Amino acid sequence: MSPESTSNSAQSPRTLVMERVFPHPPEKLWRALTESPLLAQWMMNNDFEPVVGRRFQFRADPMPNWDGVVDCEVLIVDPLQRLSYNWGVGGSESGLQWVVLFALTPAEGGTRVRMEQSGFRPDQQAAYQGANYGWQKFFGGLEGVLGGLE
Repeated sequence: MSPESTSNSAQSPRTLVMERVFPHPPEKLWRALTESPLLAQWMMNNDFEPVVGRRFQFRADPMPNWDGVVDCEVLIVDPLQRLSYNWGVGGSESGLQWVVLFALTPAEGGTRVRMEQSGFRPDQQAAYQGANYGWQKFFGGLEGVLGGLE
């Protein structure tokens, strides 16, 4: 690592990464990631459709400092492999804008799901920690939804 890259790392955006192998085929995971009613069971209520350019919202109960709305736009739909969308809270002026990317790959015993939420600025430590907590909870819910799918 060069000295320049170490000095800049404190200023560069961070990416939250979660990976888990689920004992299910990619088709099942893809359904849970892209079918609005299933997505609502493990994440939040939504009006998602897997169409590039589609704007949609996730909605949760409002909390202190958050109205419960996540504004999104679909960026990538690569069936059974990749799904990506913008993830923004507090409106465009808030600076709380990230990109979420799901990647599915075959793994022994099932499918590896890698979720990346990128673009956390150094001054967004609280948002990073909140996202980490949220995704842990979401992934737990995802396992429950997958177990109930035929």
